[in-house]
Amino acid sequence: MTALQLENIKCTYGSQTVLKDISFSVSKGRMFIIIGPNGSGKTTLLRIISTFIKPKTGRIEICGRPCQTYTRKSLAKVLAFVPQEVPPDFPFTVEEVVMMGRAPHIGLLGLESQKDKNIAAQAMKFTQTDHLARRKLAYLSSGERQRVFISRAVCQEPEIMLLDEPTAALDLGHQVHIMDMMEKLKQEKNITIIMVSHDVNLACMYADSLLLLKKGRMISMGSPQEVVNFKTLEQVYECVLMVDQSPLGKFPRVTLTPQKFLKR
Repeated sequence: MTALQLENIKCTYGSQTVLKDISFSVSKGRMFIIIGPNGSGKTTLLRIISTFIKPKTGRIEICGRPCQTYTRKSLAKVLAFVPQEVPPDFPFTVEEVVMMGRAPHIGLLGLESQKDKNIAAQAMKFTQTDHLARRKLAYLSSGERQRVFISRAVCQEPEIMLLDEPTAALDLGHQVHIMDMMEKLKQEKNITIIMVSHDVNLACMYADSLLLLKKGRMISMGSPQEVVNFKTLEQVYECVLMVDQSPLGKFPRVTLTPQKFLKR
């Protein structure tokens, strides 16, 4: 089953074209990661998928339906978005933030049922934020805040989760924890994960499929082995690097090569 399909997407800001000729599909229950240098259109593409931005031309289907046939509420039942920057001054407790994920499912009276409360509790337990339930967001670390907003997305019970650089500005331990959580969502809840990442090595370790963008165009798409190779990456990122097989498995590993090592 196809979770997402894009056909001939073009997006412009004024006279500037930021995305052109973007067409691909993502199967349900897969992890699809968008990579590419700064300014390549990664976040814009994610925001188009989320319907926050309307493309100039093209067609988008979400879970087999044209995106324009969804209301905002019905779309929120199948699609959850986790932003890159989580505001530290969001004046709510963790429990309150997570419960916001139930909004698409709550009736006209806006009152949470016991079922909604149970789902929120399960989401916090899944993301290991249940011990933070009563704490204000302002008193959490950036890694904890990121997990809380992922918990809110889990609480929506979506079929697709969109994440904009969820590991940015996190230390190594938190990066792996977040990515392991995405793998667990895919495996245990069959949620389709679509994310933007600057970390090519993390993307290679976890992605079922990669999309490589440069200057708003698709350069390559496929498995990490198909997309990440020396020739393509040097052209796209315009730097010297090495690509070999990771000692952890049959996927590529990228090593940057600073100028001081090239002079030896």
